[in-house]
Amino acid sequence: MSEKSTRNRCSWCQGSRLYRQYHDTEWGVPLTDDDALFRLLMLEGHQAGLAWITILNKRAHMDEVFAKFDRRTLAQTSAATFTQWLQDSGLIRHKGKLEALVNNAQCALQITDFAGWLWSFAAPAGQPEPQVPAQTAESQAMSKALKKAGFRFVGPTICYAFMQSAGMVNDHHPDCWRFNTCQRLVTRALNAR
Repeated sequence: MSEKSTRNRCSWCQGSRLYRQYHDTEWGVPLTDDDALFRLLMLEGHQAGLAWITILNKRAHMDEVFAKFDRRTLAQTSAATFTQWLQDSGLIRHKGKLEALVNNAQCALQITDFAGWLWSFAAPAGQPEPQVPAQTAESQAMSKALKKAGFRFVGPTICYAFMQSAGMVNDHHPDCWRFNTCQRLVTRALNAR
């Protein structure tokens, strides 16, 4: 048995190599780039009502079809392209989510320093909660501000999942081998703001 397979990990990533890989390399690592944050926020919105493994399985195809979630390209999506998306089994073929993707790209282009704006909702790094919440006051504030700016599929639970995955909070279990590393990274990112 390898060292990697015997490490303590958060319980949600058990049972799938893809989940473990995502957990071990991406989840909770702070993102500070406008494009990376937009992509992740859109993936979290597409995940609503589905298991995250569905997104991980479709993510490479989504990157290809959505021009790596380029906001300018998505903002100018034609009706013909939209119809193709609805027929593409490699995507989440939910009309409302696809409409939100185009809409949200248009909205994101209107925000100067998109990353800085999103990070302004992150709370100072603190001690881990005994039970990971579904939403927080910060994710509620982010959701409200995004909705006010015209975004869709950005409820407070989606925003909190986004904050977790984007490294705005560290919700690795304290016994998880990634906890200490991500705590340092999150603290550093928050202090840099």
